[in-house]
Amino acid sequence: MAQYFSVHPTNPQPRLLKQAAGLLQQGGVLAVPTDSSYSLVCHLDDKAAADNLRNIRKLDNKQFFTLICRDLSELSSYARVDNAQFRLLKLGTPGPFTFVLEASKEVPRRVSHPQRKTIGLRVPDHKTLLELIELHGAPLLATTLILPGEDAPLNDPEMIREKLERQIAGVIDAGGCPSEPTTVIDLTGSEPEILRQGRGDPADLGLT
Repeated sequence: MAQYFSVHPTNPQPRLLKQAAGLLQQGGVLAVPTDSSYSLVCHLDDKAAADNLRNIRKLDNKQFFTLICRDLSELSSYARVDNAQFRLLKLGTPGPFTFVLEASKEVPRRVSHPQRKTIGLRVPDHKTLLELIELHGAPLLATTLILPGEDAPLNDPEMIREKLERQIAGVIDAGGCPSEPTTVIDLTGSEPEILRQGRGDPADLGLT
């Protein structure tokens, strides 16, 4: 049975988030709110937990995950970033953008793109999630909570618990959450490429 953590949206209770972080350390998968939509997250270095993420979403090995980081400096530790890329990252973090970058050696090969060795990274503008990552002490491996056969994120925390109560360790409810995924921008080419238009506005980054 998945644990249910109902936290205050602007002042989340540390005691509850510590319990949730403990589940991550034990290899659990959590459903968490973000500034775009709900995501499934787990410990970056836990292969069994990552396999569970893939199984819940029915993802193949070609589908790479996103790393959710606390801040831009942490993000830069997990990717190779040049000056032009860094300027775009500063404009889009924190916020509802996922940036595809060349993965650094800090990223386990099993969670990056198998051919291109790239990884999606983001810094969310969501207090509860950032405090959870701070308590966890490391970035979280994440994927948007879209169930197999669906084309939109599952976004009601009570429904998430009902549907996934035997597959995940917990659900964090921090009040209302947007229902649109992040905008995904590939920064590995000669020019930025918008792979998915989501909640983030590319115009905020000077892109059209």
